Amino acid sequence: MSILDQRKLIESIHPFELLESSTLERLMHKIDIAYYPKDTLLFSKNIPSIAFYIIIKGSVSEFIEDELHNVYSQGDSFDADALIYGKTEAKFVVDEDLICYEIKKEDFLELLENKKVQNYFLQDFISRHQHLKEHDAAGDLTPFLMSRISDIYLHSACVLEGEISIYDALVKMQELQAKVILYKQGESYGIVTDTDLRQKVLLQRRSVDDALHTIVKFGIISIERSDFLFNALLLMTQKGVKRVVVLEDGAVAGILEQLDLLSYFANHSHLIVVQIEKARNLDDLKNLQQDLKNLLITLHAKGVKVRYITKLVATLNAKIYKKLFEMYVPKELQDQCTLIVMGSEGREEQSVKTDQDNALIVKDGVDVALFEEAMLSINHALLEIGFPKCKGDVMVSNPFYRRDVSGYKELIDRWISSMNEEELQHFSIFLDAKSMAGDESLLLELKEHLHRNFHARDDVLAHIAKAALHFETPLSLFSGFVLEKEHNNKLDLKKGGIFALVHGVRTLALQYEISATNTIERIKKLNNIGVIDKSFAAELIESFDTLSSIRLKAMLEAKTEDESNYINPSELSKIQRDLLKDSLRIINKFKKLINFHFHLNMVG
Repeated sequence: MSILDQRKLIESIHPFELLESSTLERLMHKIDIAYYPKDTLLFSKNIPSIAFYIIIKGSVSEFIEDELHNVYSQGDSFDADALIYGKTEAKFVVDEDLICYEIKKEDFLELLENKKVQNYFLQDFISRHQHLKEHDAAGDLTPFLMSRISDIYLHSACVLEGEISIYDALVKMQELQAKVILYKQGESYGIVTDTDLRQKVLLQRRSVDDALHTIVKFGIISIERSDFLFNALLLMTQKGVKRVVVLEDGAVAGILEQLDLLSYFANHSHLIVVQIEKARNLDDLKNLQQDLKNLLITLHAKGVKVRYITKLVATLNAKIYKKLFEMYVPKELQDQCTLIVMGSEGREEQSVKTDQDNALIVKDGVDVALFEEAMLSINHALLEIGFPKCKGDVMVSNPFYRRDVSGYKELIDRWISSMNEEELQHFSIFLDAKSMAGDESLLLELKEHLHRNFHARDDVLAHIAKAALHFETPLSLFSGFVLEKEHNNKLDLKKGGIFALVHGVRTLALQYEISATNTIERIKKLNNIGVIDKSFAAELIESFDTLSSIRLKAMLEAKTEDESNYINPSELSKIQRDLLKDSLRIINKFKKLINFHFHLNMVG
């Protein structure tokens, strides 16, 4: 291999491409090519490492306490930590005859004088994982992901207090060229918008000499100047507002307008919200599907974390559900029930439309039959909009999922005393329930009943938890991917990785009576109470984000619903494959925790 080819290979390995050209040139002349036959012990706890290895051909196995931890093959490199810290707990054994580049220890340590190289190799798992993701997305990454509110133009705030007339306030607003008036009363702020002036002054023929505080609306929607712009977008979408007040150290720093924010992002989510809110019939909502998909493609291409994408999608879906509820449920019945979603929708982890999982809870004393026509209409509308039919028929069109509170309490009591796999599956789905419209207190009453009656049912918990181990992680003994021939040599990312994490975390949340339904929020709560330590919690969140991101890409590219969970690792970049392997190893580690925590080896 020529020096030029060697250089291309070294430059293809992150973070060596960050080296200055002169430094890389000197390195090329120091690199050796070495050969090691099969079964050679390169280094271990008792044999110090002498070089940083980059594999040209062959493979090397890494063992920790005689358990296979990793397998390195063509294009992989190892082991910086052994050189930096002068020790290792692992042993590295040649698995197939090895031809490799060697960067001698002293030369490698000299490279660490470059701060970017040093920062990469000295990071922990989480930081390195995030670093690799950012590097992998660098081709598409824009200021979208990293931009903060402090990076964007803010409109002047017209802040007034004390006794001042509406007229004088308008004069001051005009002088400052402000969009709104803020009124300070003690430590609280109120707001006066164009809409307030039109509705409370002009239409009510109020005198402009009246005191300003008589038309002030207290309870502003605010965000910190140090926060991310994407969170401001999410806040505006959730609250249905056109502007937010920006605070800095407790004081008003300015006003962030939706138009400015959207000009910066240009993702058009506000147009989707407007269309939903203005929709008068089903056809108006059906036209949204391509806009929603385009929004997903835009956000994903710009490097936005999947957890933020799904939050935005969940917000938009909630608005669709609420609109359908208002369209089809008679007004006099809307506070007599609550429409709930479960599964990925309930966890706010849905991106591309997946199976419907919904139900209706009706107040005791109200005839459930009154809601049949409305629920059939909602189910039909969701199908028309693009929410697929649930294969398990967990939908409001099914009378089984239309009950009063007492009926659901009886059902919950049956679930929590059952060892039947199908019953426990229904129970697990219900644990993710979230109210979308109507009287949310009905769902809260059922969840309180569930936790009160389920307390300390370790026998049932173990049977629920064992489902997390039902599917094998698609990672072989030698750290290769286990592919399914019947699916064109692809692997099922949902069954093989995501399900185990989601269900295991859900079961732990049930045991410790955690009310959050989102997987990441549940992990954080479990960390807060000491069930999962901080480091492992961070690894789980990072792995979940990696798996979800790769799955989202597959879902966006899939031609059919059946293809949406399958990915071909060979079509991923090397960095993506490495991230996927790391994440699946964390899934295996989590499965061991679940197995030990719930004593699943004792469960039949």
